[in-house]
Amino acid sequence: MGMDGQKSLSLQDFTDLVDDTFTVSFGETTLEARLVEAKAMGTGLREGGAFSLLWQGPAEPALVQATYEVAHAATGPLDIFLVPVARNDDGYCYEAVFT
Repeated sequence: MGMDGQKSLSLQDFTDLVDDTFTVSFGETTLEARLVEAKAMGTGLREGGAFSLLWQGPAEPALVQATYEVAHAATGPLDIFLVPVARNDDGYCYEAVFT
């Protein structure tokens, strides 16, 4: 995929990774979160347009709104700002928006 910087990220970098598991790291702790949605959001300031990503994480530990290292074999580690947007029977959903 050749991620050479956060500005080069596009929706296409993630569409094939929907349903894959990512590792979210914070301090000495890591958790696994499944990418459940990669969605276009129209035009944006970034090349390729704005998009959002939605991950399903476990019930514990619950993450607060912050920047985390999110890693996948195809992307390598990325610093991504995650926002908890919902709680369901499986745990918490976290969204990242790229504009």
